[in-house]
Amino acid sequence: MADIDALLAELTRTEKLSLVRGTADPEGTATGYLPGVPRLDIPPLRLVDGPLGIRAEGERATAFPATLATAATFDSALAREQGAAMAREARAHGQDALLAPGVNLVRVPHCGRNFEYLSEAPVLASALSRALVEGIESQDVIATVKHFVANNQETHRTTVSADVDERALRELYLPPFRAAVEAGAGSVMTAYNRVNGTHMSDHGRLVGDVLKDEWGFAGYVVSDWYGLETTVGAATAGLDVEMPGVSAGPDDSEGVEWPDGIPDASRAGLFGDPLADAIDDGSVSADRLDDMVARVLGQMARVGLLDGRDRPGELDSERHRDLARDIAARGTVLLDNDGTLPLSDDADVALVGPHVHEAKLGGGGSSETTPFRSVSPVDGLTARSEGTVTSARGIPEIESVSLFDLLPFVDGGRGDESGPDEDPSLDDAVAAAEAADVAVVCARDATTEARDRDSLALPGRQDELIEAVAAANDRTVVVLRTGGPVETPWRDDVAAVVEQWYPGQADGAALADVLYGDRDPGGRLPVTFAPEGTYPTADERRFPGIDDIARYDEGVFVGYRHFDAGEDEPTYPFGHGESYTTFEYGDAAVVSDATVEVTVENVGDRPGREVVQAYVRPPATDGVERPEREFAGARSVVLDSGESRAVTLDLDGLAWSRYDDGWTVDGGRYTVEVGRSVVDVRATVGIDR
Repeated sequence: MADIDALLAELTRTEKLSLVRGTADPEGTATGYLPGVPRLDIPPLRLVDGPLGIRAEGERATAFPATLATAATFDSALAREQGAAMAREARAHGQDALLAPGVNLVRVPHCGRNFEYLSEAPVLASALSRALVEGIESQDVIATVKHFVANNQETHRTTVSADVDERALRELYLPPFRAAVEAGAGSVMTAYNRVNGTHMSDHGRLVGDVLKDEWGFAGYVVSDWYGLETTVGAATAGLDVEMPGVSAGPDDSEGVEWPDGIPDASRAGLFGDPLADAIDDGSVSADRLDDMVARVLGQMARVGLLDGRDRPGELDSERHRDLARDIAARGTVLLDNDGTLPLSDDADVALVGPHVHEAKLGGGGSSETTPFRSVSPVDGLTARSEGTVTSARGIPEIESVSLFDLLPFVDGGRGDESGPDEDPSLDDAVAAAEAADVAVVCARDATTEARDRDSLALPGRQDELIEAVAAANDRTVVVLRTGGPVETPWRDDVAAVVEQWYPGQADGAALADVLYGDRDPGGRLPVTFAPEGTYPTADERRFPGIDDIARYDEGVFVGYRHFDAGEDEPTYPFGHGESYTTFEYGDAAVVSDATVEVTVENVGDRPGREVVQAYVRPPATDGVERPEREFAGARSVVLDSGESRAVTLDLDGLAWSRYDDGWTVDGGRYTVEVGRSVVDVRATVGIDR
């Protein structure tokens, strides 16, 4: 490996400064670019967007499902495969660092970026964060975990302060980042928001003390784009790289109004001359600059950029296309089913919805990926069905939204592929439903980076469309394609409800796999679905906040923890998901003080996939409020009809612990609950700690 100290000794200060501040990529494909130092054979470092696939400017790549769909598989091995595949595609495009994964906890159900994240449960988010990072780094690509930390809303994201106590930070919001660091992430991106009044790019306690000193993070910390607030504050706090380092738009952008959630892109270059001046006047030490550069060079060396290592890539390969389809199908959650699903091969189907002629690739923003090919619901069901598939839009399309539509000086976002030009007719949709054996309604939301949803209701006239179709055909299946929880006021009037998230390029093919029963719906909810007003963030003080302060005074009671502690019932609880077969559980047994085992049997008449889940219920502790139970781990298992298997569950230490000026495990009897969701418990066993 390259001698970093020797390189540092040969670099001039100007060259060092060029390695900590981004500039324009001469090839125009990278999201972020460090120019390298040709004199010393230090090549450029290219950073590229990538949570859902590679977003190299002007290029195409495999469009994987939304990260939330990956999370719904509850399968770390599958997430690791996705990370590796995205890294291979990054290499194929000549990129060195992937700006992924996003691991912020789902605190606010309205958050426009939830589709990029992993869960409301820190143990699940941590397991998947670790797996994605391991996959990316396994292919000699730098994983950039983001957005550190407490970036849980897009509203006022560049100014809002997340006022959060230490316990909630440690138990909820920090663990997925720590898991990524432990898995070998080479880079961490700071968030735009403030935490307890301090911008994250200047947050010496969280960036310097916690991330670097306490956790031993050896990689480089990079700002979010135009997310640097000060020169001296950021450098001394521990920030290592400013991105993109150059201003956007015309030279004179004075008077430009930057929309809420969009950073001022005229403010750049804080790690250029201002950093040199700060070193000259002693505000920043020369040693700090050397540390910044050494961290960048260290990661470049680790992935083979400094020794000429061969790093071939792989783009749009058959195995990547198959993986995208596999994740989309595996992440699909069957929320309700009266027996209408799976569809019979020869059923005549009315496929209804304003966007049934296009694949739902993802949400708007930096995760937008342009695939080589995609499969719409119409194409997917038509190819699979032996009956007749009739399509009708029914209502006008739902307007797509994108970060890029909000940016001054930048053309609009990718948008979605255009469907037929005919005027949609609700009457035509109802007529098609009446004439079919089964009606399938595809409904969607519209989410993007830099904007939160105004409501958890489906946008447009989609509720009206569903109700009209359900009235015309009592075998109506609703397929939700959303970036998080939505309200389902019609659920008692339809035969089945399926949550597909944003399925990516394999959309229609994966949908057909599940609807026709070629694949058991293997997904489970990584987030709670509930009426809008029942979430803890329904309080304006908590979201979007008042006077640019969002108070996290719900503490650790987020998601299912909140519903366990209150009187409100969720519509669909965390971990929920039905199968086309039936599973029975035997008694649970203790294997060790952190492992339990349970026998699961498929007593139905077809193969199926079960996600066996474990929750830890702590003993009462005087003066301490703890969640009623905490998700501790899960294992996905495929069983043939009549097959049974002993399933071993490793229980994450975080589920046993609480933070109080340090980590502690209260002594006493813990109850481990094993089952199909947070409320569907099938077996229990006690463990003394």
